[in-house]
Amino acid sequence: MFIAPLLHGVYGAYLLEDFIIVRVLKELNYINWSEITKRAIEEQIAIEEMKKLREQAVKVMDEIGNRVLWGYGPTDYDSAEVIRLWRGLRR
Repeated sequence: MFIAPLLHGVYGAYLLEDFIIVRVLKELNYINWSEITKRAIEEQIAIEEMKKLREQAVKVMDEIGNRVLWGYGPTDYDSAEVIRLWRGLRR
């Protein structure tokens, strides 16, 4: 019984916000809102695709690391040291 009035109040607030947004959109009718919406959706899709690619890259790197560990055992190799060495040689 306590939850229903709370949800009703939140739902009513969303209706008021929607009404205000629609009114502003109509006042600014010279703006191509569908194009803006389309661009925003495309940007979000690109962001989500990059997240998936990063997750896949992490899995591949973990697989490579596990194969090296399985094949050669633990090492004291420090990749940061090698990167610093090569960066120093480039300069």
